[in-house]
Amino acid sequence: MAGSHHCLGCLKYLMFIFNLVFWLGGCGLFGVGVWLAVTQAPFASLSSSFPSVSAANLILVAGGVTMVIGFIGCLGAVKEHRCLLMSFFVILLLIFLTEVIVGGVLYFYREQFDRSAQEDLKKGMIFYNKKGNEGLSVAWDTVQEKFKCCGVYNSSDWKEMLGTSVLPRSCCSVAVQPHCKTWDTACYRQVKDWLHQHIYSVLVFGIAIGIVQVFALGFSLLLYCQIRRAEKYLN
Repeated sequence: MAGSHHCLGCLKYLMFIFNLVFWLGGCGLFGVGVWLAVTQAPFASLSSSFPSVSAANLILVAGGVTMVIGFIGCLGAVKEHRCLLMSFFVILLLIFLTEVIVGGVLYFYREQFDRSAQEDLKKGMIFYNKKGNEGLSVAWDTVQEKFKCCGVYNSSDWKEMLGTSVLPRSCCSVAVQPHCKTWDTACYRQVKDWLHQHIYSVLVFGIAIGIVQVFALGFSLLLYCQIRRAEKYLN
Protein backbone atom coordinates (compact mmCIF):
# COMPACT_ATOMS: atom_id res chain seq x y z
CA MET A 1 0.00 0.00 0.00
CA ALA A 2 2.93 2.32 0.77
CA GLY A 3 4.21 1.88 -2.78
CA SER A 4 0.77 2.61 -4.20
CA HIS A 5 0.45 5.72 -2.00
CA HIS A 6 3.90 6.90 -3.12
CA CYS A 7 2.92 6.35 -6.77
CA LEU A 8 -0.30 8.28 -6.24
CA GLY A 9 1.61 11.16 -4.67
CA CYS A 10 4.09 11.31 -7.56
CA LEU A 11 1.31 11.27 -10.15
CA LYS A 12 -0.58 13.92 -8.20
CA TYR A 13 2.35 16.35 -8.13
CA LEU A 14 3.36 15.62 -11.71
CA MET A 15 -0.22 16.26 -12.81
CA PHE A 16 -0.37 19.49 -10.81
CA ILE A 17 2.96 20.83 -12.13
CA PHE A 18 2.09 19.85 -15.68
CA ASN A 19 -1.29 21.57 -15.55
CA LEU A 20 0.17 24.62 -13.82
CA VAL A 21 2.51 25.02 -16.80
CA PHE A 22 -0.49 24.32 -19.05
CA TRP A 23 -2.49 27.06 -17.29
CA LEU A 24 0.42 29.54 -17.43
CA GLY A 25 0.74 28.82 -21.15
CA GLY A 26 -2.94 29.64 -21.53
CA CYS A 27 -2.39 32.91 -19.66
CA GLY A 28 0.45 33.71 -22.03
CA LEU A 29 -1.69 32.99 -25.09
CA PHE A 30 -4.53 35.07 -23.70
CA GLY A 31 -2.12 37.94 -23.05
CA VAL A 32 -0.82 37.79 -26.62
CA GLY A 33 -4.42 37.79 -27.87
CA VAL A 34 -5.25 40.89 -25.81
CA TRP A 35 -2.10 42.62 -27.07
CA LEU A 36 -2.99 41.83 -30.69
CA ALA A 37 -6.59 42.96 -30.16
CA VAL A 38 -5.36 46.31 -28.77
CA THR A 39 -2.51 46.99 -31.18
CA GLN A 40 -4.40 45.73 -34.25
CA ALA A 41 -7.81 47.16 -33.36
CA PRO A 42 -8.22 48.87 -36.77
CA PHE A 43 -7.63 45.59 -38.61
CA ALA A 44 -10.32 43.07 -39.43
CA SER A 45 -10.47 39.80 -41.27
CA LEU A 46 -10.40 40.09 -45.05
CA SER A 47 -13.14 37.46 -45.16
CA SER A 48 -16.66 38.81 -45.72
CA SER A 49 -18.25 35.55 -44.55
CA PHE A 50 -16.30 35.35 -41.28
CA PRO A 51 -15.52 38.96 -40.30
CA SER A 52 -14.93 38.09 -36.64
CA VAL A 53 -12.28 35.48 -37.44
CA SER A 54 -8.89 37.08 -36.80
CA ALA A 55 -5.58 36.06 -35.29
CA ALA A 56 -6.34 38.01 -32.11
CA ASN A 57 -9.75 36.39 -31.61
CA LEU A 58 -8.48 32.88 -32.31
CA ILE A 59 -5.58 33.30 -29.86
CA LEU A 60 -7.92 34.74 -27.21
CA VAL A 61 -10.24 31.74 -27.52
CA ALA A 62 -7.33 29.26 -27.51
CA GLY A 63 -5.80 30.95 -24.45
CA GLY A 64 -9.11 31.04 -22.59
CA VAL A 65 -9.86 27.37 -23.28
CA THR A 66 -6.32 26.36 -22.25
CA MET A 67 -6.62 28.31 -18.99
CA VAL A 68 -9.94 26.63 -18.12
CA ILE A 69 -8.62 23.15 -18.94
CA GLY A 70 -5.41 23.74 -16.97
CA PHE A 71 -7.40 24.99 -13.97
CA ILE A 72 -9.65 21.91 -14.03
CA GLY A 73 -6.59 19.66 -14.23
CA CYS A 74 -4.81 21.44 -11.35
CA LEU A 75 -7.90 21.39 -9.15
CA GLY A 76 -8.56 17.74 -9.92
CA ALA A 77 -4.99 16.79 -9.04
CA VAL A 78 -4.85 18.79 -5.79
CA LYS A 79 -8.27 17.64 -4.58
CA GLU A 80 -7.77 14.12 -5.97
CA HIS A 81 -11.25 14.54 -7.39
CA ARG A 82 -12.12 11.78 -9.84
CA CYS A 83 -14.99 13.73 -11.43
CA LEU A 84 -12.75 16.71 -12.24
CA LEU A 85 -10.01 14.47 -13.58
CA MET A 86 -12.45 12.62 -15.82
CA SER A 87 -13.92 15.95 -16.99
CA PHE A 88 -10.38 17.13 -17.80
CA PHE A 89 -9.68 13.90 -19.68
CA VAL A 90 -12.94 13.99 -21.70
CA ILE A 91 -12.64 17.70 -22.62
CA LEU A 92 -8.99 17.38 -23.64
CA LEU A 93 -9.71 14.19 -25.60
CA LEU A 94 -12.54 15.92 -27.50
CA ILE A 95 -10.27 18.88 -28.29
CA PHE A 96 -7.46 16.57 -29.42
CA LEU A 97 -9.79 14.55 -31.68
CA THR A 98 -11.26 17.76 -33.10
CA GLU A 99 -7.77 19.03 -33.93
CA VAL A 100 -6.90 15.76 -35.68
CA ILE A 101 -10.16 15.73 -37.66
CA VAL A 102 -9.91 19.42 -38.65
CA GLY A 103 -6.27 18.95 -39.64
CA GLY A 104 -7.18 15.92 -41.78
CA VAL A 105 -10.10 17.69 -43.46
CA LEU A 106 -7.99 20.76 -44.22
CA TYR A 107 -5.24 18.58 -45.69
CA PHE A 108 -7.42 16.35 -47.90
CA TYR A 109 -9.72 19.17 -49.04
CA ARG A 110 -7.07 21.88 -49.25
CA GLU A 111 -7.74 22.60 -52.94
CA GLN A 112 -11.46 23.14 -52.34
CA PHE A 113 -10.70 25.40 -49.35
CA ASP A 114 -8.17 27.24 -51.48
CA ARG A 115 -10.77 28.04 -54.14
CA SER A 116 -13.43 28.95 -51.59
CA ALA A 117 -11.05 31.29 -49.76
CA GLN A 118 -10.15 33.10 -52.97
CA GLU A 119 -13.79 33.55 -53.97
CA ASP A 120 -14.74 34.72 -50.47
CA LEU A 121 -11.94 37.30 -50.45
CA LYS A 122 -12.99 38.54 -53.88
CA LYS A 123 -16.65 38.91 -52.82
CA GLY A 124 -15.54 40.89 -49.78
CA MET A 125 -13.85 43.48 -51.99
CA ILE A 126 -17.25 44.99 -52.78
CA PHE A 127 -17.38 46.33 -49.19
CA TYR A 128 -14.12 48.26 -49.58
CA ASN A 129 -14.47 51.86 -48.36
CA LYS A 130 -18.10 51.26 -47.42
CA LYS A 131 -19.47 52.64 -44.16
CA GLY A 132 -19.22 50.10 -41.33
CA ASN A 133 -16.43 48.16 -43.07
CA GLU A 134 -13.48 50.36 -42.15
CA GLY A 135 -11.59 47.41 -40.67
CA LEU A 136 -11.83 45.41 -43.89
CA SER A 137 -10.66 48.43 -45.91
CA VAL A 138 -7.64 48.99 -43.65
CA ALA A 139 -6.80 45.28 -43.78
CA TRP A 140 -6.82 45.28 -47.60
CA ASP A 141 -4.64 48.39 -47.74
CA THR A 142 -2.21 46.90 -45.23
CA VAL A 143 -1.89 43.61 -47.12
CA GLN A 144 -1.41 45.31 -50.49
CA GLU A 145 1.20 47.71 -49.15
CA LYS A 146 3.07 45.07 -47.15
CA PHE A 147 3.18 42.42 -49.87
CA LYS A 148 3.33 44.86 -52.82
CA CYS A 149 0.37 43.23 -54.51
CA CYS A 150 -3.03 44.15 -55.92
CA GLY A 151 -6.30 42.20 -55.79
CA VAL A 152 -6.91 38.53 -55.13
CA TYR A 153 -5.86 37.44 -58.64
CA ASN A 154 -4.86 40.79 -60.18
CA SER A 155 -5.87 44.47 -60.30
CA SER A 156 -8.89 43.70 -62.50
CA ASP A 157 -10.60 42.20 -59.41
CA TRP A 158 -11.07 45.72 -58.02
CA LYS A 159 -12.51 47.02 -61.28
CA GLU A 160 -14.89 44.07 -61.48
CA MET A 161 -16.13 44.18 -57.87
CA LEU A 162 -16.25 47.98 -57.42
CA GLY A 163 -17.49 48.74 -60.92
CA THR A 164 -14.96 51.52 -61.41
CA SER A 165 -11.54 51.98 -62.95
CA VAL A 166 -10.28 53.85 -59.86
CA LEU A 167 -8.09 51.51 -57.82
CA PRO A 168 -7.25 51.75 -54.10
CA ARG A 169 -4.12 53.83 -53.52
CA SER A 170 -2.49 50.79 -51.86
CA CYS A 171 -2.58 49.06 -55.27
CA CYS A 172 -0.24 51.63 -56.75
CA SER A 173 3.50 51.14 -56.78
CA VAL A 174 3.79 54.65 -58.23
CA ALA A 175 0.81 56.99 -57.90
CA VAL A 176 0.42 59.72 -60.48
CA GLN A 177 -3.12 61.07 -60.36
CA PRO A 178 -5.44 60.18 -61.91
CA HIS A 179 -3.51 57.05 -62.93
CA CYS A 180 -1.28 54.65 -61.05
CA LYS A 181 1.19 51.92 -61.86
CA THR A 182 -0.20 48.85 -60.11
CA TRP A 183 1.68 46.03 -58.43
CA ASP A 184 1.96 43.04 -60.76
CA THR A 185 1.62 40.28 -58.17
CA ALA A 186 -1.58 38.74 -56.78
CA CYS A 187 -2.18 39.18 -53.05
CA TYR A 188 -3.51 35.67 -52.51
CA ARG A 189 -0.38 34.13 -54.01
CA GLN A 190 1.92 36.44 -52.05
CA VAL A 191 0.24 35.73 -48.71
CA LYS A 192 0.12 32.00 -49.47
CA ASP A 193 3.83 31.94 -50.28
CA TRP A 194 4.56 33.82 -47.05
CA LEU A 195 2.53 31.26 -45.08
CA HIS A 196 4.39 28.40 -46.76
CA GLN A 197 7.70 29.92 -45.62
CA HIS A 198 6.51 29.74 -42.01
CA ILE A 199 4.54 26.47 -42.23
CA TYR A 200 7.33 24.33 -40.74
CA SER A 201 7.42 26.42 -37.57
CA VAL A 202 3.63 26.05 -37.32
CA LEU A 203 3.85 22.29 -37.87
CA VAL A 204 6.55 21.88 -35.21
CA PHE A 205 4.48 23.93 -32.77
CA GLY A 206 1.36 21.89 -33.61
CA ILE A 207 3.18 18.57 -33.13
CA ALA A 208 4.61 19.80 -29.79
CA ILE A 209 1.11 20.77 -28.62
CA GLY A 210 -0.20 17.36 -29.70
CA ILE A 211 2.52 15.55 -27.74
CA VAL A 212 1.80 17.66 -24.65
CA GLN A 213 -1.90 16.85 -24.95
CA VAL A 214 -1.20 13.11 -25.23
CA PHE A 215 0.95 13.22 -22.07
CA ALA A 216 -1.78 15.20 -20.30
CA LEU A 217 -4.34 12.56 -21.24
CA GLY A 218 -2.07 9.80 -19.97
CA PHE A 219 -1.30 11.52 -16.65
CA SER A 220 -4.94 12.31 -15.94
CA LEU A 221 -6.09 8.77 -16.71
CA LEU A 222 -3.32 7.20 -14.59
CA LEU A 223 -4.10 9.50 -11.67
CA TYR A 224 -7.81 8.74 -11.99
CA CYS A 225 -7.14 4.99 -11.89
CA GLN A 226 -4.76 5.33 -8.91
CA ILE A 227 -7.31 7.37 -6.92
CA ARG A 228 -10.05 4.88 -7.73
CA ARG A 229 -7.81 1.98 -6.65
CA ALA A 230 -6.92 3.77 -3.39
CA GLU A 231 -10.60 4.44 -2.65
CA LYS A 232 -11.50 0.79 -3.20
CA TYR A 233 -8.71 -0.28 -0.84
CA LEU A 234 -9.93 2.11 1.89
CA ASN A 235 -13.51 0.89 1.48
